[in-house]
Amino acid sequence: MIFTPPFEQGKLLRRYKRFLADVLLDDGSEITIHCPNTGSMRNCLFPGERVWFSTSDNPKRKYAHTWEQASSDEGHIIGINTGRANALAAEAIEAGVISELTGYDRLRREVKYGSENSRIDLLLESEDKPACYIEVKSCTLLEQGQGYFPDAVTTRGQKHLRELMEMVKQGHRAVLLFVVQHTGITTVAAARHIDPEYAELLTQAHQAGVEILAYSCELSPSAAKLIKSCPVKL
Repeated sequence: MIFTPPFEQGKLLRRYKRFLADVLLDDGSEITIHCPNTGSMRNCLFPGERVWFSTSDNPKRKYAHTWEQASSDEGHIIGINTGRANALAAEAIEAGVISELTGYDRLRREVKYGSENSRIDLLLESEDKPACYIEVKSCTLLEQGQGYFPDAVTTRGQKHLRELMEMVKQGHRAVLLFVVQHTGITTVAAARHIDPEYAELLTQAHQAGVEILAYSCELSPSAAKLIKSCPVKL
């Protein structure tokens, strides 16, 4: 289970310069924290609502605190730190939670692969089966009851789909895994209205044999884990 000890908390004032956010603490003081999310954070920013952050003891860091979770105005919890998605996926695979990805002997992270200078998030290997290349994406965009990915145009995500399709051509197994870090999302779909090229490539990847999976998270200020599969609309 990821995240111990429990996070500290405050109220969101604003996000700005992409990687910064100001937070009002319960004692009335304000702090600036690091925002580890490169996306637009569309429908994830709720000024005045509760946020949770971790604290680093690294003296070299300019900002000691990292934004981890946010509360929406509907009371949902959203995982802001996209970097947590890989750890959540790896933990779930090793615990056997993701039934589609069991039966491998080794799990490696950030392995160089492909023809476009890429690194695969997770690589599963065994002596008796093809290697399994897993690209992990954090899904946090909720609109009108539907979860979407991406929340902004992503040329990097398009590249990853091309790389996964190439792995299938080479005889390997390739998986796109959506880690749903939003307690209000129950299904995932490509955000064609935001990045139509990504949506088209996702359809092509699925037709080419890339497996598309989504697993939802149980989120709280003291713990987070993947718990169950959720449908993907293609």
